Amino acid sequence: MAAAHDLAQYAEPAEHAELRATVGRIAAKFGGAYYAARAQAGQSCDELWQALAEPGFIGVNIPAEYGGGGGGVTELAIVCEETAAQGCPLLLLLVSSAISGEVLARYGTQEQRGRWLPGIADGTGKVVFAITEPDAGSNTHRLATTARQDGDGWVLSGTKYYISGVDEAAGILVAAKAVPATQAPGLDAGQLALFLLPADAPGLTARHLPVDAMLPERQFTLHFDDIRLGPDALVGGDLGGLAQVFHGLNPERITAAAVCVGIARYALDKAAAYARTRTVWDAPIGSHQGVAHPLAKAKIETELAALMTAKAAWQHDHGQPAVLQTPGDAGPGTVLQTPSDVGPGSAGPGVAETANMAKYAAAEAAIAAVDQAIQTHGGNGLSSEFGLVPLWGLARLLRIAPVNREMVLNYVAQHSLGLPRSY
Repeated sequence: MAAAHDLAQYAEPAEHAELRATVGRIAAKFGGAYYAARAQAGQSCDELWQALAEPGFIGVNIPAEYGGGGGGVTELAIVCEETAAQGCPLLLLLVSSAISGEVLARYGTQEQRGRWLPGIADGTGKVVFAITEPDAGSNTHRLATTARQDGDGWVLSGTKYYISGVDEAAGILVAAKAVPATQAPGLDAGQLALFLLPADAPGLTARHLPVDAMLPERQFTLHFDDIRLGPDALVGGDLGGLAQVFHGLNPERITAAAVCVGIARYALDKAAAYARTRTVWDAPIGSHQGVAHPLAKAKIETELAALMTAKAAWQHDHGQPAVLQTPGDAGPGTVLQTPSDVGPGSAGPGVAETANMAKYAAAEAAIAAVDQAIQTHGGNGLSSEFGLVPLWGLARLLRIAPVNREMVLNYVAQHSLGLPRSY
């Protein structure tokens, strides 16, 4: 007979439970009404950010030598989930702490880590991420932003689109095609690289991009007008941008999933409380299966998404491969940019698979939970008093980005199931 499973492996460590409780208490002091008011006004949640930064939770994943908590994406995902579970999801945790923090801690030069990580860790120096472009979509091969080599430095030119939190940032991590001085410019020239520049760099224009979703974080279009960068702006001092990008994008997907799980928990708590107390025809509405069953289904889907999110965070923190690799002609350890680069017989996907699955499952669970919470409240679900509509907007956004659900399905079909490429 096979040995019984050790159920202790599913128990959360005491330090993680304590982290959840502490972050939850801090965020609860602000709550859903605070977030909804900020979202409706388009104002950042500075007070909550600072309250989380003071005990070290904004930089919980940053190495201790740079003022961080020395934890990993597992701990950061807990912070993301618990703030959202109190009605206060913070989008810039995904960007500054997850993407920029993880990339710089792993690949930054000593100088870059010393300059930028302390500010990320204590919350005073957010570093946002700029990869999206108007015409590139999910195809990073089509990035048009270039950094042309000029002497020992670079000249950055191009446009980025839907970049979050630029008005709150000290620095910007930019994905661009690095074009050596000896190579002719063109759409296919250069290879992906990451560059760091101050948010107030001369030649950078940031224009507010209005969106109808109610969010505290503002979106921007960025124009880089031949910005001259020194050699120290190139992350890691080399052109290893593909590995660097995915070392940031997988944590972004994991923390996005954690935010979605928290949003779903918050919405379900609100809906269940309302359904227990709202009485129509002498019975609580929660006693009717038409109300109870959709909430129960959303609860199940939320718990499943939480498990996949925890698995993906564990894989990232324990060094599972970040992206697919191909054997043979591509050479050993060749890092691939997108699912479309990979043919039959590629190696296993590692954390890329679980991060994508977690983000997909959690976004679907969050939308279902918030939508059913609104439905449970009836007309009250649309009132400002109950604060559910801003959460729906963020959950709907996270179904699109980072990485839309269709690209996740493409990835799973091709790499998890071995089906022919569909695009």
